[in-house]
Amino acid sequence: MICRAGPSKAWQIDSPKEVTKPLSDQPFPPRDLVDQLHIEGLVSIHPRFETLYGGRTNKVWKVLEDDGDKVLKLYSTALRNPLFRNDAGLEAQCLKALGPEGFVPRLRAAGRYKDAHWVFYDHAPGTPWQEEAGKVGSLLRRLHDLTLSVPAPAGCNGSEDLKAHGLRILQGCSSEARDRLLERQPLQTVAPAEQTCLIHGDPVAGNILVAGKNLTLIDWQCPAHGDPTEDLALFLSPAMQSLYRGTPLTKAEEEQFLNAYGDPEIAARYRHLQPWYAWRMAAYCLWRAENGAPDYAEGLRLEIAAL
Repeated sequence: MICRAGPSKAWQIDSPKEVTKPLSDQPFPPRDLVDQLHIEGLVSIHPRFETLYGGRTNKVWKVLEDDGDKVLKLYSTALRNPLFRNDAGLEAQCLKALGPEGFVPRLRAAGRYKDAHWVFYDHAPGTPWQEEAGKVGSLLRRLHDLTLSVPAPAGCNGSEDLKAHGLRILQGCSSEARDRLLERQPLQTVAPAEQTCLIHGDPVAGNILVAGKNLTLIDWQCPAHGDPTEDLALFLSPAMQSLYRGTPLTKAEEEQFLNAYGDPEIAARYRHLQPWYAWRMAAYCLWRAENGAPDYAEGLRLEIAAL
């Protein structure tokens, strides 16, 4: 039985091991990093900064300059995420390769600061995506149709990969809910896709900025060459929609998204793999909830319901 109103004993999550601190809890980047950027001609001698709070991992600032606003992202070296990589080098390479396509920010520079990395790019106007799922379907199809030589790692491909990935995530969990999730593992087998493509790896609502008719994909730190259904599943994920938009998509919105994607075979493949994607996302939500992010407990319940 699935409990939607609240956590039953079967899905009770232990108290977080530690409370996650605010990501961008300092209003300005480190002074010596700002000096480095100034020496490289990227910022003025006295730049103005505004903290951006959209992400959940890195420190991000909007740089207010007369010649156009920029974004400075300083990558975290703390939490090792079992689902979403945090690779500054890959983000820089993706922004450079995809720049001519017009749906990513323009990369200005990338570098190293002490034991961390940073990227510096043009600020993309707009607000995080909220409605008209078809536009996102068209955007992801446009991305997946590209042939690019970005040295991204291989993504999960087929049910066996998703099973292995989910089990690795659950190895890092310790509450009773882990055993319950192991019991709910899907049974159907789906073969790997014969063709893979560059996927964003994290196309959640918070990483899609809307400005009029234009959509911009940001946060390219975890791309892969993989099954395009992975991007579809991440956007459609009830947990990710709830976390970033406040509510899961309706069935009508899901269909609008898949229809706009415009590839019935990929849509059918996604539907076959959906239980595996939901199961793996449930494992991830459990891991996050056990590691200082209690808001993921609701995501866990939503993904269990999706199973």
